[in-house]
Amino acid sequence: MPSERVVIVGAGIAGLVAAVELAAGGAEVVVVERAAAPGGKMRELRVGEARIDAGPTVLTLRGVFDELFAAAGARLDDEVGLRPAEVLARHAWSERERLDLFADPERSADAIGAFAGAAEARRYRRFCARARSIFDTLERPFLRAPRPGPVGLTRAVGLARVGELWRIRPFATLWRALGDDFHDPRLRQLFGRFATYVGSSPFRAPATLMLIAHVEQSGVFLVDGGMQRLAEALARVAARLGAAFRFGETVQEIAVEGGQAAGVVLQGGERLAADAVVCNADAASLAGGRLGRAASRAAPGLAPGERSLSAVTWAMVARPNGFPLLRHSVFFSRDYAAEFDDLFAHRRLPHEPTVYVCAQDRDARDGPAPAGPERLLCLVNAPATGDAGRPDDTEVRRCEERAFAVLTRCGLALPRHPEVMQTTTPADFERLFPGTGGALYGAASHGWRAPFRRPGPRSALPRLYLAGGSTHPGAGVPMAALSGRLAAAALRADLASTRPSRPAATAGGTSTA
Repeated sequence: MPSERVVIVGAGIAGLVAAVELAAGGAEVVVVERAAAPGGKMRELRVGEARIDAGPTVLTLRGVFDELFAAAGARLDDEVGLRPAEVLARHAWSERERLDLFADPERSADAIGAFAGAAEARRYRRFCARARSIFDTLERPFLRAPRPGPVGLTRAVGLARVGELWRIRPFATLWRALGDDFHDPRLRQLFGRFATYVGSSPFRAPATLMLIAHVEQSGVFLVDGGMQRLAEALARVAARLGAAFRFGETVQEIAVEGGQAAGVVLQGGERLAADAVVCNADAASLAGGRLGRAASRAAPGLAPGERSLSAVTWAMVARPNGFPLLRHSVFFSRDYAAEFDDLFAHRRLPHEPTVYVCAQDRDARDGPAPAGPERLLCLVNAPATGDAGRPDDTEVRRCEERAFAVLTRCGLALPRHPEVMQTTTPADFERLFPGTGGALYGAASHGWRAPFRRPGPRSALPRLYLAGGSTHPGAGVPMAALSGRLAAAALRADLASTRPSRPAATAGGTSTA
């Protein structure tokens, strides 16, 4: 019997993972990507002669990728160079208030004790235990499951452990739960930032996001040469398994025949027939008709007010002075509630933003600064209004001044030279990922129901499967990878169930099909 033909729309991490899984299983795979290279939001910008990571900057849950590469007959360490980070990030509230967090939780506890007192160090240790409990409770029955609802999750956990679900406080907000864990408002603010990892507000996101603390303590890795090397490695392994890639080509629509996906039509009119299609585009883009009216019913729509955060970023080459940057440094606003009120209630750039700086020429430990100019990515959160003409150029310039003023307030002098500085706004992200308004994480994770509202791998259109950060289990590099594996598994199971059975011999010498 000939192998199934699968077309994958998009070569983001989820699409690449699905390609590896399906090609390893013998499927004939074609990946169509409108960009010139794999990676999707894991993208790289050229600023002058420098190549700068302009999307995710670290790898976590490396075990997900170890499993994937092993299943494909490869080794992650043979395909990319990985270095564990000893220091997770340096955090600053002013010139005098600085706190480093480490991969080793005991080093972090000691640092917190010196920063905020012994009582807060004890509370941090309790917080770490809770974060680990949340992760252990949810990893198998939720993160790695196709799309469990509340009832299904309870059944998967089992009656004997149902109390663990209650102890993870699914109905509390992250901000409220952190108020129980920490008395120092700066620590509450620091760990509340986990909500922004999925493009959400700590004042509205569920307390279960505390599991990110355990994820980081389980290992944060830097990829030699930049994060796009991971995307290239996945594409390389998929190609070795027989997958074909068509870069620089745009899917105009998903073809539908007989009430099910039957391939794709490219912008030039070429049709690629397929037994199934995996869509590694934002679910809101699909629902908005960007891949054809016939496929728009396959995923739920998303109102602009339900979108996750976008960003304004500055990729630059500069020589920083003053503040001792680490690979990852965070400079906090003085009023976190006002910042997120601006972002979500008023849907505008914050009056005073929190600024993340990734110094990409610094090592994973607190070593000496590079001798010359450095590659830097500076980022502030922004509302996903890129399809509404906002923010305009004036707002973006004002945001830049406010962001760099925060850096100055914390002791970092960072000269800006337009010839080696590239700005990306929500409107730019909308152009890169149409139909999203620039939202980088799908729907915002607000309220306890939010994790259950993300579409699963099986869409409402038979033979069309969904993968990516806007689908279950959520945003982030390892979550997107898991969604790609879930989509591939669902596709294989569904096609196997409809494959004609082989003839079976009978005692009378005839056969039945």
